[in-house]
Amino acid sequence: MKRESKNNKLTPEDISRYTRRIWMIFAGVIAFVLLFLTAVRFGIFGKLPSFEELENPHSNLASEILSDDSRVLGTYFKENRSNVKYSELSPYLIQALISTEDKRFYGHSGIDYSRTITMVAHTLLGSKQGGSTITQQLALNLFADRRERNPVKRIMQKLQEWITAVRLERNYTKEEIIMLYFNTVDFGSYNTDGIKSAARTYFNTTPDKLAPEQAALLVGMLKGPSYFSPVRFPERALGRRNLVLSNMLNEKFITQAQYEEAKNKPLGLQLNISRYGEGVAPYFRAVLKDEIKKIFKAKNLVKADGTPYDLDRDGLKIYTPINYKMQEYAEAAQKEWMQTLQREFDKQWKRRDAFTGKNAKLLETGMKRSDRYRQMKDDGASDEEIKKAFNTKTKINIFTWKGNVDTTMTPLDSIKYNKLMLRNSMMAMEPLTGHIKAWVGGINFEHYKYDQVKMGIRQVGSTAKPFTYATAIDNGYYSPCFSVPNHQQTYGNWTPRGTVQGGDPITLKNALKYSQNYASAYVINEVGAENVANLTRKMGITSTVPNYPSIALGAYEASVYDMVGAYSAFVNHGTWIEPTMILRIEDKNGTLIYENTPAITKALNSESAYIMVDMLKGVIDGGTGSRLRRQEYGGLTNPIGGKTGTTNDNSDAWFIGITPELVAGVWTGAEDRGISFSNMQYGQGAAAALPIFGLFMKKVYSDKSLNYSKGDFPKPPGGLTRVIDCSQYSDYEGYSTEPKEVEEDRLGF
Repeated sequence: MKRESKNNKLTPEDISRYTRRIWMIFAGVIAFVLLFLTAVRFGIFGKLPSFEELENPHSNLASEILSDDSRVLGTYFKENRSNVKYSELSPYLIQALISTEDKRFYGHSGIDYSRTITMVAHTLLGSKQGGSTITQQLALNLFADRRERNPVKRIMQKLQEWITAVRLERNYTKEEIIMLYFNTVDFGSYNTDGIKSAARTYFNTTPDKLAPEQAALLVGMLKGPSYFSPVRFPERALGRRNLVLSNMLNEKFITQAQYEEAKNKPLGLQLNISRYGEGVAPYFRAVLKDEIKKIFKAKNLVKADGTPYDLDRDGLKIYTPINYKMQEYAEAAQKEWMQTLQREFDKQWKRRDAFTGKNAKLLETGMKRSDRYRQMKDDGASDEEIKKAFNTKTKINIFTWKGNVDTTMTPLDSIKYNKLMLRNSMMAMEPLTGHIKAWVGGINFEHYKYDQVKMGIRQVGSTAKPFTYATAIDNGYYSPCFSVPNHQQTYGNWTPRGTVQGGDPITLKNALKYSQNYASAYVINEVGAENVANLTRKMGITSTVPNYPSIALGAYEASVYDMVGAYSAFVNHGTWIEPTMILRIEDKNGTLIYENTPAITKALNSESAYIMVDMLKGVIDGGTGSRLRRQEYGGLTNPIGGKTGTTNDNSDAWFIGITPELVAGVWTGAEDRGISFSNMQYGQGAAAALPIFGLFMKKVYSDKSLNYSKGDFPKPPGGLTRVIDCSQYSDYEGYSTEPKEVEEDRLGF
């Protein structure tokens, strides 16, 4: 035995040989690892980000639409993500993140080796544990579409993360890495990508204002946004939040007292879920998007690499003149009056069939315009099958002024319901700058997406009359006190209809005040329809305005957008300024892409414009718009001008109101002109449109922070050369300017 032991003793040659082999194996392993890492580094097993990509990491950023005080009206997005700066992060966010995700964040260069070894050991023992640093997680967020599930592929991805993390640490400061991390993380449902979106969605605040318990909740969600959702699983989210608070306490980021206070608070969610159609000014935002695309295309505005801007991905900042509070006031005024008006409309049609006679085909056209019909046609359904489907009850969500309602009805009945729903639109702008301050394109964007401010045009009725009188005044021969016949006459083949109020003959001032058709027809016959049409176009009406005398009574269609712009020229001393939707657009880095310069036209002599303003004031003081002075319609007592408009059969109701600093237009009507109020009590412009202007202006004037004065309109720069106070004429027969009910003439052609 001793001899055998002696024979097994290693000789110096054996030791030397084994030592060489061990070192060769070790060197081989090192060489293999280095070669493997080099292969990974150069993208043999998958592309790694380039230096340029590291310098400019790409993520889909939502473009923000901002109000005049930089409040977010809404966003365009594929991912609802907006970047924040490090200085815009609450310190509690940073503390919650570091204490929970990477305690040694400030002590490593992208890879925490001790944590990695611990993670491997736990994994081998069957206790899986995370080992990624904040920088590694950022690398995955920025440059990987998803976390690989296949073990082999995940190992490759982990190596790529390590290399990218080290490179990120070399390119960015620790503060920049934290900023990038919070801008790229996903908080799960409700379009919450990035910390700015999450803070707004869950707490209706900004990242810099997050309290300890709020920061802890959001950071806690990162472990599993769906699993720890505070909406779906509040108890689970609460436990996770308190664990993060405990981590913050252990790392001495917060005191014991702060911990106890925060731990005992409820979740305190203030959900503010972002969807395209929700929030303020949805119609404005939808139209704005198309306008921006047109501007970019017309001006060939592209990114530095020559590719077009993507509003849903490029994180643009779109600055608009919309005032957030005024937009809310406009939407509130609409809701307040329209739900009252809709009740009266429903009473009228309760025992009558709106879809007989001339309206018999409305249901068929409505059916063929529906998504359901088009889908069934695309699927090859026969007419009989489609008809059966439209007469079969199904679950449908409908709009009411008390909120959306889930109900059961046939698709055909839902078409009837929606066609009997009154529509409304409103726009307000500052006449001296062209800045649009409020835009309400319809009654509910979710159900009725068609914009009625700019996209929709309707017959304008008597709101067209000022253009005829302005043409007469501006030619220098007529004055507001000039008297004209006010009785029915025939002009060629045209014999307009109307009523006589204010006398015959009548001054131009009173003819506009009482909205007289006969006098207006006489005036356009004198000054020429072509001249009136030319001035109308010059004042910004872009729809077709024919050279027919009936345009004096509003026998053409126009948008609220154009009409408000045109009336603003009266206030702005005859100068038309294109209504402004956009102030400027910046890219995600704050670089100016586009700055708006509105078109400007001198449409009227300054004195003529002021005379028209004075005549429009008469409409409110005793004319067809006098109910604006009544308390239930706003009770406004300051100098205001305006014009009501009502088309035949009360199909369209209009009111355009002017003040020295704000002009607003309102339209009300059903989707189809054949469905309307049967009487002028509710259907005329003074009843269906004017009250919304009054309620809106009352809210605006009540808000002193908006700084709109109640002063009078300024005189023209050169003063007045014509008499506008008709009482100075001895033969003038004045009429009481005390507010009274005066019905306007409808089109009557």
